[in-house]
Amino acid sequence: MSKSPAAPSHVTVAIVGGGQAGLSVSWHLARRGIGHVVFERYRRFHSWRVNRWDSFCLVTPNWQCRLPGHPYRGEDPDGFMVKDEIVDYLEGFAASFAPPLRENVAVTRIARAGSGYRIETSAGVWTADQVVIATGGYDTPIVPPYAERLDPAIVQMHSREYRRPSQLPDGASLVVGTGQSGVQIMEDLLKAGREVHLAVGPAPRSPRRYRGRDSTDWLHEAGHYAMTIRDHPDPMKAVTQTNHYMSGRDGGHEIDLRRFALEDGVRLYGSVAGMDGRTIRFAPELEKNLDDADRSYVGIRNQIDVHIERNGIDAPAEPPFEKLWRPEREITEIDAQAENITSVVWSIGFRPDYSFIEVPVFDERGKPVFDRGVTKVPGFYFIGLGWLNTWGSGRFLAIDEDCRHLTDEIARITAGKALAEA
Repeated sequence: MSKSPAAPSHVTVAIVGGGQAGLSVSWHLARRGIGHVVFERYRRFHSWRVNRWDSFCLVTPNWQCRLPGHPYRGEDPDGFMVKDEIVDYLEGFAASFAPPLRENVAVTRIARAGSGYRIETSAGVWTADQVVIATGGYDTPIVPPYAERLDPAIVQMHSREYRRPSQLPDGASLVVGTGQSGVQIMEDLLKAGREVHLAVGPAPRSPRRYRGRDSTDWLHEAGHYAMTIRDHPDPMKAVTQTNHYMSGRDGGHEIDLRRFALEDGVRLYGSVAGMDGRTIRFAPELEKNLDDADRSYVGIRNQIDVHIERNGIDAPAEPPFEKLWRPEREITEIDAQAENITSVVWSIGFRPDYSFIEVPVFDERGKPVFDRGVTKVPGFYFIGLGWLNTWGSGRFLAIDEDCRHLTDEIARITAGKALAEA
């Protein structure tokens, strides 16, 4: 006699993703006594443990690590934790409240089921009244299709796979992209004595220290990080713009690509436009991208100057900004063999993977639509994404605030359902 399939397990709230965002929601739900489960397809904090290079460190100071009930309490609040220290900090957070976490369980499908949701996983089927998606935006590494046309003798890897310079063959490396990952990997290779070529994208840059303090300290004090997406003068730019590049390595410093070209011999080009065999082509936009990054840099300095003047703060003066180097001409094509380029590191970002979600919460481009993480479909939410509400959304700085708002909504719906069933 065949056995009937087991009935799905039921929970009030299902959280998909066991990183800092998902577990921060769990912390707030636990405080409110709302039943829930957290599904994590790997081990908790997988991306911090596995998908970072050896010398990785925070770009924002340690004092910005403010997970619920677990702020940074170390001896170096103005420093920048390295990878293993970040994992220890996160593990301390998880240990502080023992979340109902199911590791190595992949969620393969979520669909509406009556007034709730059906959740299919690698460990069985669940149902939930409400669902929180906390998978973040770093699922699928971006590598352009023309990368397949590059000479196979040239090693290619994405920044997610990069760990250390010794992974790469002898010879020069081309790093593609100048977001935070690209510029830090470029510097990592330089410190190992490697020759580096860098394809410069449109990412903005920021001063590290300015007028006696870290620029992030000034911006926080001036209320910049409290600005909501609704109050931002250009919300679309805020959501789509790459993070400003600077570094927390060796105590923290700014990254001026002109200086790296002038003093360290880094060969700079515009964005990669195509590849064919040993030929690599670049868009003629290097000078524009450098100028745009500097414009952002100077803009942040000006913001800080205004704050200092407005509040009568006694702060040391700084010399005016100076462009140390300019390209003599735009190089739009090189022969990789002639330049001894034996490897390419792609650092042009990621795409989220929402293919498992069969709930109408996306726009025509496949992006989730929400207001502070709350979608128009009752009981369905997103957390841990950039500019969910403020600059700190998706970062350690404002996860607590975002999760508190989300759990207020979850609690409201939970109480409403309990009242209706009474």
